[in-house]
Amino acid sequence: MTFDHHLVIFARAARRGAVKRRLAADIGDGPALAFYRQTLHDVTRRLGGDPRWRTWLAVTPDTAALRSGLWPAVPGVRLIAQGQGDLGARMARPMAELPPGPVMIIGTDIPDITTGHIADGFTALGNHEFVFGPAADGGYWLVGASRRPSVPAGLFRDVRWSTEHALADTLAGLPPRARTAMLGELDDVDDGAAWAAWRSRRRR
Repeated sequence: MTFDHHLVIFARAARRGAVKRRLAADIGDGPALAFYRQTLHDVTRRLGGDPRWRTWLAVTPDTAALRSGLWPAVPGVRLIAQGQGDLGARMARPMAELPPGPVMIIGTDIPDITTGHIADGFTALGNHEFVFGPAADGGYWLVGASRRPSVPAGLFRDVRWSTEHALADTLAGLPPRARTAMLGELDDVDDGAAWAAWRSRRRR
């Protein structure tokens, strides 16, 4: 049996007022929507064409999965619905349901993600059960599982999402003695200061 590596990119339909709300509070709905659309396309195109893994674009709301025009057209990238439930339930779903092989999940608000980061994550899963990419705000920009053995049913339960406790809460829910690897820290773009820093990096 062939075991593929699975990269899952979580995305939300790019609609004004429905994406990057914290960022929009600082810079306005229009610029926040433009940033989200740009990073959605950039990240999907940059990572989705790599033959070292199979890429899935997991989208919400579920009905948006039927509208291909909303999403970057990248050969080999497959659209799937995130399904119902809170973020933890939606993240647990591909961990449980995708074909055999390691799974990693990322979002689209970390514009500095490269194929090198993804390759490093899958390498880490060769001898670890879980891998995380920590963020400076206490969350994480990547989570992955080797699924050997299967992922525990309680993974992502009781996590305080969008707080400085998200990574610590997730780690607390892992099985005892689970082998866990940490990648380098990256920052998401969730407020005006982070957006300004991102624009400065792009200009340089």
